[in-house]
Amino acid sequence: MKYRTNNELQHFDFSGAYIAEVRATGDVFSMLLDNVIIKPENSKNRDIRKMRANQLLLTLPSARVTDFIEEGYKLYDADGNLKHREDDRQLAPGEYAEGFHLLTDCMIYSIEKTPDGYEISIDTEDHTFLLRVEGSEDREEWDRFLNLNSEF
Repeated sequence: MKYRTNNELQHFDFSGAYIAEVRATGDVFSMLLDNVIIKPENSKNRDIRKMRANQLLLTLPSARVTDFIEEGYKLYDADGNLKHREDDRQLAPGEYAEGFHLLTDCMIYSIEKTPDGYEISIDTEDHTFLLRVEGSEDREEWDRFLNLNSEF
């Protein structure tokens, strides 16, 4: 990849990015993302404006998935009566690969650095997932800058 940054998560806007792939192999967690906004203060952004990148690889080395939660929801009828309630469901480590596959083509709501690692909130068509990943370092790699209004 042509451009690389380390620990510059705050210099990207991941809200609205789409997931092409999620992997957790060994102690490396990675996501391949499209439609990521590169903020003007990013060390590799020579323009003084927001840019965009497709096929951005976000890698968390020496990482471990601590929580993979399918968030619960409530379903109401048109009169406001509760019809169905689904509680949060913690996926077991054996379900991670299938869960990661379900996240393909879903949209990122947010990726945030926390004191313990990273929190990744993902919107599907009908509900959300929350991933918590322990780790102290993030790496971002991409091949080219795109204008913000360019086609995918």
